[in-house]
Amino acid sequence: MRAPRVGKLACLPVFLPLAGRPVLVAGGSDAAAWKAELLAAAGAEVHVCSPEPGDAMRGLLEDAAVDGRLVHHARDWSPDSLAGMAVALADAEDDREAERFAAAAKAAGVPCNVIDRPDFCDFQFGSIVNRSPVVIGISTSGAAPILGQAIRQRIETLLPNALADWAALAARIRTGVMARLPAGRRRRLFWEDFSGQAFSGRPPVGGGRDWEAVVSRLALAGAMETGSVTLVGAGPGPAEHLTMKAIRALQGADVVLYGEGVSGEVLDLARREARRLLVAGVSGKGSPDREGVALAAQLAAQGRQVVRLVPGDGSSEEAAAFLDALHRQGVASRLVPGVGDAADGEAAGVAVVSRRAMGRE
Repeated sequence: MRAPRVGKLACLPVFLPLAGRPVLVAGGSDAAAWKAELLAAAGAEVHVCSPEPGDAMRGLLEDAAVDGRLVHHARDWSPDSLAGMAVALADAEDDREAERFAAAAKAAGVPCNVIDRPDFCDFQFGSIVNRSPVVIGISTSGAAPILGQAIRQRIETLLPNALADWAALAARIRTGVMARLPAGRRRRLFWEDFSGQAFSGRPPVGGGRDWEAVVSRLALAGAMETGSVTLVGAGPGPAEHLTMKAIRALQGADVVLYGEGVSGEVLDLARREARRLLVAGVSGKGSPDREGVALAAQLAAQGRQVVRLVPGDGSSEEAAAFLDALHRQGVASRLVPGVGDAADGEAAGVAVVSRRAMGRE
């Protein structure tokens, strides 16, 4: 049975490139002006149908006239207005007009949004965190817009403004990285280092030349990748009980081996590309899971970074036997302890200290 990678979604978050594409905004209200400004910021050619636009829309049309991304049509919208549009948006006076607009958009094959009338919308606008080219959209599916705004504010405090510069640098060097570093651990190590620098709060320096040197150094490291196995104590079940070291191991894994006692939310923390394989549990008699050891050793021999998840803190005799069996086969392996019981964190901490003293971590 395959482990689910994605839980149920109220809607599908989709990022739609609009640069140079025509879009329709029907209406001249302040709300329509804000949506038109948002579409223009995405590079769209915004066609505004409104016989008498309000102050905000008039100001926007005048400011944007220089680059020509906003085009004013001094008339009401009609079904013909929708021809060739990538998306369409309207600020309808009532449900009757909203229904007419949505029907015309559907007939034209154009996704539409009617402001504040979700029953007539094919898509919704969420709260936005802008570090373009990094763009984060937040949706509560209309259930709690204020909560969405609070989430946006929280994320804003976590992301440095310089992140936009780092993302732009990534776009410039991406082709070179892809060409010189093969898919796998070396490429991932490069981008992990790059991402760590991006969150330093400092802007990038050197126009990417420093990073070219790093790429060159990794490209010259032609030795075969060495695989390893990490036994991770997954704790009592909830993902919130995982240690930071356990999370880092999951996010660096190529393959995750897990048993029936490991929760889906823990598996969700593994990186998206990692294979997830359900394996039999240990025997419960102080001996290693022979099939699990053989599979882990085989994957490590292929250069894979393998994580074996076990419930609890990983201190059982079976877990120790699993590691010992790998050591005897010459497979690099280690233990990342977890919290054994949600109500027994202090005792688990003592266990972690004792294992560190034994050189198991």
